[in-house]
Amino acid sequence: MSSPRQTPLHAVHESLGATFTEFAGWQMPLRYSGDTAEHNAVRTGAGLFDLTHMGEILISGRQAAEALDHALVANASAITPGRARYTMICNDSGGVLDDLIVYRLAEQEFLVVANAANAAVVSAELAERVSGFDAKHADVSDDYALIAVQGPNAVAILAPLTDTDLSTVKYYAGYRATVAGKDVLLARTGYTGEDGFELFTAPGDAVAVWQALSESGAEHDLQPAGLSCRDTLRLEAGMPLYGNELSADLTPYHANLGRVVKLDKDADFVGKSALAAVAEKPTERTLVGLTTDQRRAPRHGYRVLDADGAEIGEVTSGAPSPTLGHPIGMAYVDREHSEPGTALQVDIRGRNVAVQVVELPFYRRNA
Repeated sequence: MSSPRQTPLHAVHESLGATFTEFAGWQMPLRYSGDTAEHNAVRTGAGLFDLTHMGEILISGRQAAEALDHALVANASAITPGRARYTMICNDSGGVLDDLIVYRLAEQEFLVVANAANAAVVSAELAERVSGFDAKHADVSDDYALIAVQGPNAVAILAPLTDTDLSTVKYYAGYRATVAGKDVLLARTGYTGEDGFELFTAPGDAVAVWQALSESGAEHDLQPAGLSCRDTLRLEAGMPLYGNELSADLTPYHANLGRVVKLDKDADFVGKSALAAVAEKPTERTLVGLTTDQRRAPRHGYRVLDADGAEIGEVTSGAPSPTLGHPIGMAYVDREHSEPGTALQVDIRGRNVAVQVVELPFYRRNA
């Protein structure tokens, strides 16, 4: 069995006292000072993340846009250069193979960013799906390290390090820029519910960019942040995690993300007929938020019960919320029990704990 890969920032994480975990074939920092402290830093100051384990696939050529129109549920042709879009790649049955961000770098050049655990699957699927077009596929994951700075102080931290006017960088945009003297793709995206930036750098530049951000952030409450707090941050923001809220057995409509499916685009994309059928008829189960005033948190895989104790769903994600001060969770439940305010129960290790259905997200930052 091969050893997990290390990111170019591994020695930096070691010097910061990180606890590591193996994830998707990578050795990644799980936490530094502690989950709650790092979570709160992102909400009130800023957090610095190493996301080099993500996958990057470049689709280029005369028909690059048309190829992605066929491969993905998004209307890639409608993305203007410099902008990005959240989308999904689905199978023939409409099930989600991964959720993605697609950046249009130029008229004939797109960068598709995939989740680490699905990067190989996405790359292989895209290679096959674009093969009938005048377009090139290249897995460029090894060409990038990825650093994110997330939180209300992100602009103040990044601004002194770049000539780019950050006030002009829109949400879900990506531009070639210079940060700390290094060439980067500067994107205004994230997975925390906060404002922030993701910097795609050459692997050899990652340490210099990380250190520059760390120094700039010293007076802005910046802390290094690991994968553990990233999970509670995205949960509070109601953002899905593949393998929890998303899977090949569930369509975007199950997760209330039908808006990303562009059935009206001209392309006959993979999964279109199946997704069109689902769009016509509401799914039997749907994703909801759950809250409780009890101490125990609902966790992935726990059974959701109605008021009479009948099983009507399953928890997909759950944890104590550092921001809200009580446990929260997401779950798939029968649609008849999905209205906000509905009283339900979760079987937490043999004890039925009262929960209430709430609208997602649990947390929304002040604009």
